[in-house]
Amino acid sequence: MADLQTYQFDVKMTCGGCSGAIERVLQKAKDANTVDELDFSVNLESQLVTVKTTLPYDDILARIKKTGKEVRSGKIMG
Repeated sequence: MADLQTYQFDVKMTCGGCSGAIERVLQKAKDANTVDELDFSVNLESQLVTVKTTLPYDDILARIKKTGKEVRSGKIMG
């Protein structure tokens, strides 16, 4: 099993629809049988998306970008 990592993304979200789109794409990844572990939180007020998962950083970044939202920055927390 891969190590659990925590990633944090600064995503431009202006409304509940924006945060909802990100929640849906991450929930879809979580529901997939290929994911060992994936927990996330989306905070519209701080515009931060925090993801704990065994998936690679680039995979999560691509999923968030697929929503069309601007990812201003991202980092691996550990």
